[in-house]
Amino acid sequence: MELKNKTLIITGASSGIGAAAALLFAAEGANVVLGARRQAELQTLAGQINQSGGKAACLAGDVTSEAYSANLVALAVEEFGGLDGAFNNAGMMGEMGPVEHMDAANWNAVIAANLTGAFFSAKAQIPALRARGSGSIVFTGSFVGVSNGGMPGMGAYAASKAGLVGLVQSLASDHAAEGIRVNALLPGGTKTAMAGDDPETHSFIAGLHPMKRMAEPSEIAQAAVFLLSDRSSFVTGTPMAVDGGVAVRLV
Repeated sequence: MELKNKTLIITGASSGIGAAAALLFAAEGANVVLGARRQAELQTLAGQINQSGGKAACLAGDVTSEAYSANLVALAVEEFGGLDGAFNNAGMMGEMGPVEHMDAANWNAVIAANLTGAFFSAKAQIPALRARGSGSIVFTGSFVGVSNGGMPGMGAYAASKAGLVGLVQSLASDHAAEGIRVNALLPGGTKTAMAGDDPETHSFIAGLHPMKRMAEPSEIAQAAVFLLSDRSSFVTGTPMAVDGGVAVRLV
């Protein structure tokens, strides 16, 4: 088991990549602390893990709240005795469209969820990992934070994910000597609720990828397992593309 006895926080855990990660991490032996806004879905997922012999706790809330990030860490300590890592996966797309037609409320909401929420998560998690003596934090970014790849109308989302890469690299530099690794996953188009369910949209997104398909949530979760496990012990500060080649398709 790649994550045996590690206690890990997962945000955005009620669906998509986060839910796939919760099931996979638990199967790999981790104690999981699940966070998302939808309490019913979290409780169902935690119950599924516990009934199958895993260990899960959950707390509903919003990552744009600094107190919520602190409460997730407190829950990890209370339930499992400490924290070994986190998959900070919560985020939002917001409204897509040209910046000139975008209202400030949409911009602010996307930045708050994707970047300020990441700041709050790291602020709460770093001291707990330091107390443990080491740890790993993984953030979910996006290929559009590095290379647009042909996706239109992504101004706010791309800016938030580009900022996230900068935050990850700063955190990695600041805390590497403490044994705390910080990395980002940059998924390509993935079959989640964020991508919608319109077949034509899915076909367009798939066509942007050299592999000519979208990722399954479990494929992104597998990459997160690597970054949270001891197999990636010399990896930090890395924006790791898991994008089916979309970021390099025009090279």
